[in-house]
Amino acid sequence: MNIMVMAGTSDAVRLIKEIKTLESDIHVTATTVTDYGADIAKAAGADDVLSKPLSSDELTSIIKNLNIDVLVDATHPFAAEATRNAIKSSQTVGIKYLRLERPPLDLPDSELIHVVNSFPEAAQMAQKITDGPILHLAGVSTLHYLTDIIDKDRIVARVLPSSYSINKCLDRGLSGKNIIAMQGTFSLEFNQALMKEYHARVILTKESGQTGGTFSKIEAALELKIPVILVERPPISELKKEKVKGSVEEVIAELL
Repeated sequence: MNIMVMAGTSDAVRLIKEIKTLESDIHVTATTVTDYGADIAKAAGADDVLSKPLSSDELTSIIKNLNIDVLVDATHPFAAEATRNAIKSSQTVGIKYLRLERPPLDLPDSELIHVVNSFPEAAQMAQKITDGPILHLAGVSTLHYLTDIIDKDRIVARVLPSSYSINKCLDRGLSGKNIIAMQGTFSLEFNQALMKEYHARVILTKESGQTGGTFSKIEAALELKIPVILVERPPISELKKEKVKGSVEEVIAELL
């Protein structure tokens, strides 16, 4: 069996590891958007890795050329375009599509949590809430929404420890002292230590689910009485007719 795993999350890494413990004749091709992600997928056991963003047409061509039997979309909940491309390509070729998506969080009831629908709205909210330091925990690809309207010296970004992420931060005007390059997820205590160290007055993050470490960030901030701006997941209407699984175990059961 030839399985393609569209990776980019810790769930995808675990899924690849689990698949490789099954029958030896399963070949796993992983796709990622960065070399850093490719290294992680290879370490997890992927037989082949493609490390670049793929359009729908490119993905369709690869699926055909590699004789892929099943496509497992384990991309991040915010990678909406990648998911739409995966669904379209699977339908075009006529192969099985499975979505591995982290269940949404059950948010605590707190007036410190500000739920918004987009990153531009989040940036406006951050500007309104404080004139102090903002701890950005929503990924380097969304950093520009803050730097476009807020003084760069006030923004501290925690990003993946890759040259791509660090260079993106520098390109957006952040100084080295305001860049935290680390691979998560992180404990409540560690998140609190960072929030204290950088004197954060507001936390900006996105609803990535429990395995994405979002709840730990929120809980850490609430205990310190720091407001949290939480960006909701983008709706993907195309998923309504597809099989969506909430855990690695459910995906494995579907593959067997």
